[in-house]
Amino acid sequence: MQKFLSEFAIGERGKIVAVNGEGALRRRLFDMGVTPGAEILLRKKAPFGDPYEITIRGYELTLRKSEAACILMELQ
Repeated sequence: MQKFLSEFAIGERGKIVAVNGEGALRRRLFDMGVTPGAEILLRKKAPFGDPYEITIRGYELTLRKSEAACILMELQ
C-alpha cells in the first residue's frame, strides 16, 4: 500500500518510492538523504502536526508537513 509520508501515523515504517516536488525543495530533500529506496520511521509529530521527526539512514531528521507531502512511501 502506498501513501505519502504526511499521512503516516506515529510509529509507521516505510520505504521511499518517489520524491515529488520541484527545484530547490527536491534538491534539498535529496541532499539530506531522502532518496528512493531509503527506509523511514515516523518517530514524532509536533502537537499541531508540523514538523515531523523521522529516522532515516540511522539519523534523526525533522521535516515540515509540506515536505513530507512530497515523499511517496510504500508501507512495510
